[in-house]
Order: sequence, then structure tokens, then C-alpha cells
Amino acid sequence: MKKFMSRAAASAIMIAFAGEALAVEWNVSLWGKRRAFTEHVEKLAELVNEKTGGEFTLNISYGGLSNNRENLDGISIGAFEMAQFCAGYHRDKNPSITVLELPFLGVSSLEQEVELSMAVYEHPATVADLGRWNATLLMPSPLPQYNIVGVGDAPETLADFEGLSVRATGGIGAAMEAVGAVPTSMSATEVRQAMDSGVVKAVSFAPHAHMSFGTIENGTWWTTNLNPGTVNCPVVVNSDALVDLSDDHRAALLGSVDEALDHYIANYNGATMDAWGPALEERGIAQISFSDEEIAAFKEAAAAPAAAAWIAQNTDAGLPAQELYDMVTGMIADAM
Repeated sequence: MKKFMSRAAASAIMIAFAGEALAVEWNVSLWGKRRAFTEHVEKLAELVNEKTGGEFTLNISYGGLSNNRENLDGISIGAFEMAQFCAGYHRDKNPSITVLELPFLGVSSLEQEVELSMAVYEHPATVADLGRWNATLLMPSPLPQYNIVGVGDAPETLADFEGLSVRATGGIGAAMEAVGAVPTSMSATEVRQAMDSGVVKAVSFAPHAHMSFGTIENGTWWTTNLNPGTVNCPVVVNSDALVDLSDDHRAALLGSVDEALDHYIANYNGATMDAWGPALEERGIAQISFSDEEIAAFKEAAAAPAAAAWIAQNTDAGLPAQELYDMVTGMIADAM
């Protein structure tokens, strides 16, 4: 004798399956370890989980999904749904956002870095540029001005950088080259080994990275005020995955970006910078400051030539490079 399921039971099962179908998990590819640089992603995951009642979760992996230089490639093929990368790791793949890495732009705060980044990210040329990788720019990872930790004799003038091997990417690398240093581009996770082995004698990083990747463990000097620029390291999502989200889940994700960035900035300006000074003092790291005249000479040698070269190269590549540069520098000038 056949037994038939009651209508109520069938409805209950359908509802259960529908509930399961609503659950979404995204994989997120980061690198290193949890640190100030990733706090906005951690906060974003927390907020999305809360707002969706656990129906939408971000599974964060530190190096388990991809090499940091291959995160954009992973996004392009849908290997994971969200990732962080730094523009200087592969300038040819994301030339539009490298305008934010030009030396001596004069950015004065993390808040301003966010404002500039979002303006560039929303520019149609940038949207199209990252669209080649099926990537949608979600938010920046704002960083303060970079400075250098090194070993050996501390440079007392800019002339002392002649021949010094420095880990420096993007526009900072161009700036260091302008004063005779020998810049080497490598990812953050490679830096400590390169420094220990003598491949580089100095490393250009933001404070959190000097602490996270151990350069201050064997460094003997630190430049307090070179401030040549910073790097731009966005968080991106796979465009198809973003479209496939339900309206509620997409709203939870996009609506949490500002709060995640606010948390990041508060943490960086607070806990991270509060720890930085004591970390240098505890290790007896000499703090080297350069005169106003030296900094002005550094800027003159590096800023204009780097900008002109960037504009020419990227105009030839089909980007509205002058427009992007004028937008960024104009926003900075208006804020002064």
C-alpha cells in the first residue's frame, strides 16, 4: 500500500530546502595573518553575518586559497569570491589604480586616502580596467605614508641612498630609484627572508607591516619623514558572484563597507600607531629624520618625472591617464 506525504509535511520540507538555498558562503583570499591591514575585511565579515542572521558568511583564508600576487587571477576565474591585492604587485593588470601609488601626492590622512581611492574606483575607466578580470572594486585598504627600516649604516642624507637595495613597489620604488637606490619589488611575505639573507638592506612599509612581517626584529634604523607615498591595496569581489547575490545579501555587503572602513581607520590610528613608537624604542632602532631641504630635493627629483612617465605610459595604453591624475591631485589640492 502506497503511503503519501501530507501536504503540510511536504510544505515543511520545501521551506527547509528553501532556507538552505538562501545560505551563501563566500571564500575570501588574504595573506599573512590577521593584522591592521585586514581589519576591515574581518569587520565586514562580522557585519554581513549579523545583518543576514548567518545566512551570508565570508570565510576568510590567510594564504590558503592563493598566492597574494595571484589573487586577482583567482577572482577572474571565480576560484573565490573576494580577495585583497596590492596594485604594485602587477601594475600591468590594474594600471588605472596605480595613479594612487605615485610618489609625493601629498595625502595627509587615512580618511583622505579612502576618499581618493573610492573616487578612482568609481571612475568608468577604472571600472572597465578591473572588469577585464571580472572584478568589482569594493573598498580600499588605506595606509599611511611609507617609511624605511634598514640594516647597516643609517643614511644621513639622500646621497647615502646611492646603491642601497630597498624593497619598494610602485611609485615608491620609482622615488627610491630617483635618489640612486636600487628598488626591488617583492610581496610582503617574502621580505623578512630577503632581509635576513641580504638580498635587500632596507624595506619600505607602513608601520603595521614593519611589525607584522618582522623587519624591526633585525632593523637598526628607521626613516621618520621621507613619506614618499603609499601603496593601494583594494578588496575586490568577483562580479558574477556579486550579481548572483540576493538583493538583501547584496545590500548587507555593500551597506557594511563604510562601517568596516571606519573600524579599520580607528584601529590603525589607535592601536597600531600606539604600538609603533614603543616597538621602535624597545628594540633600540635609530630614528633618522631628514631636513626640509633634503625632502624638497627628494620630491623634486621624484614626483614630477614619475607622474609624467605614468601619464605618458598609460595614455598610450588607452587610459584617460591625465584625467585620472588631475582628478586625484585636484581633490588633494581642494582639501588643503
